[in-house]
Amino acid sequence: MTHRQTSILKASPEAIHEAAQALRRGGLVAFPTETVYGLGADATSDAAVAAIFAAKNRPQFNPLIVHFADAERAAAAVAFDERARTMAQAFWPGPLTLVLPRRAANGISLLVSAGLDTVAVRVPSQPVARALLVEAGLPVAAPSANRSFSVSPTTASHVAADLDGRIDLILDDGPCRLGLESTVVDLSTKASTLLRLGGLPVEDIEAVIGPLAPPTGGRPKSPGMLSRHYAPGRPVRLNAAEAGPDEALLGFGPHVPGATLNLSPRGNLAEAAANFFAMMRELDRGEFAAIAVSPIPQTGLGRAINDRLNRAATPQGADDMNGISAP
Repeated sequence: MTHRQTSILKASPEAIHEAAQALRRGGLVAFPTETVYGLGADATSDAAVAAIFAAKNRPQFNPLIVHFADAERAAAAVAFDERARTMAQAFWPGPLTLVLPRRAANGISLLVSAGLDTVAVRVPSQPVARALLVEAGLPVAAPSANRSFSVSPTTASHVAADLDGRIDLILDDGPCRLGLESTVVDLSTKASTLLRLGGLPVEDIEAVIGPLAPPTGGRPKSPGMLSRHYAPGRPVRLNAAEAGPDEALLGFGPHVPGATLNLSPRGNLAEAAANFFAMMRELDRGEFAAIAVSPIPQTGLGRAINDRLNRAATPQGADDMNGISAP
């Protein structure tokens, strides 16, 4: 891995222009989205996309999400059907990724989709991300800006802790609003299939296009389908009423005595989602042997938080192809 001089720039028109130039040169740029910070590269360049995998130590069978400035540009790269048009109109820009058939000669590197005939695409709503995509004038492949299998980054400092010296530039626009990756839906077959729970609640999607099918296995079509993902270095114990010896307790709700940190003392799932990755990182740096986590309601954004927790609690060495992560 070649050492790079990593710059951290506060988001401004000048910084966005510099980041766009870096992308056009084939560089690696971390940038904020409404979900988590993404590690961006020119999606049309095999060399730039390969550099993402190298920086993250990422398995190349795990596809990336390609970010576009608007739905029209996304539709030039993948084939939209009526379901896709309906969902794009309802939820883009926003925390929704669609997996759709690749158009012939669309220019997107095959490395992006790990050789599959589909591409995962998204139009983010975060203003700095949108300005960067417009300024760069190209599709940007961007998984989460962290080392593979570690906790996703929701601040520029999280990115620097993982990737300093491995990437060219970090655009800093403060904490991410949602703090959970995008929801991923596969529309490349007749069934509308949920691949990853995320920042857009499943209930909202199903209200627009009807019930979503569960994934059927096989090669991952999007990030977030590995058994172990979003994982801290310490073991994670779920549905804990209290901390055990040498454990930190990550609480949720107003009645968690002895909580080391609390995702939301008010019991608010949106607040919990926004705090989740940052608090997991903080506990992972603490003087604890393990992390215990209070029960989280299995509804709305709670379903996505529980999905992340289940993957974080999966033992190391689990079969990474048997699971159901990019901003």
